Amino acid sequence: MVSGRGVKVASIKINNTQINKAQLPQHIAIIMDGNGRWAKKRLMPRTMGHRAGMTTLKTTVKTCAELGIKYLTVFAFSTENWKRPIDEVDYLMKLLVEYLGKELQELHQENVRINVIGAYQDLPSECLTQVEKALSLTKDNTGMVFNIALNYGARREIIRAVQNISARVREGLLSPEDIDENTIASELYSCNIPDPDLLIRTAGEMRISNFLLWQIAYTELWFSSKLWPEFTREELLNAINDYGQRERRFGGLTK
Repeated sequence: MVSGRGVKVASIKINNTQINKAQLPQHIAIIMDGNGRWAKKRLMPRTMGHRAGMTTLKTTVKTCAELGIKYLTVFAFSTENWKRPIDEVDYLMKLLVEYLGKELQELHQENVRINVIGAYQDLPSECLTQVEKALSLTKDNTGMVFNIALNYGARREIIRAVQNISARVREGLLSPEDIDENTIASELYSCNIPDPDLLIRTAGEMRISNFLLWQIAYTELWFSSKLWPEFTREELLNAINDYGQRERRFGGLTK
């Protein structure tokens, strides 16, 4: 892996097109979808799809760090995922512990800072211990920020923000007339993270699935038909290259 302490990549060539680092998104968010379908196509248990997806995640983190992407956010476990069969949920929790256990030292050595968004305090104790270890070990790193959305749901995040703001109003610390976008943003899990520039979703699904609803107001969307375990480095670069060709006007007009 190469990151802020390693080799700086000036550009990468794909399909005879150079990706200019000046056109890179600052923040990429990814909905990693299709692990179960990947396994089903191969007559495997769904859990094997999740394991294969872990390998794709490692490649994705490595590529983003090499490119100099400043923020990468992945949707690892949603508030709705608790509805899945208990054996699958248990496996996902164990896989999280395994992933952090295997990758933590390398991520730390490469100056990557791990951050978690969501109500991760509600995770099983073994997961919570590993997550807090990762947060503590990498907290002073200055390279790419790797955000892992765990027990995350955007509607719950917004409700939590409204509750916190309401409490401040009730205590006389904030006037209702002073509530603005910055007030709400400051109460979100992502309060210290810029909004995503590019959101990628795999497996051919074209929906947001309760992910970063506030933050993606002006995010560029890119959908891939690839199942997550099939999502290659080249596919990621294709998404980034496409992003670089788009004109972002944020509701305004071209100058």
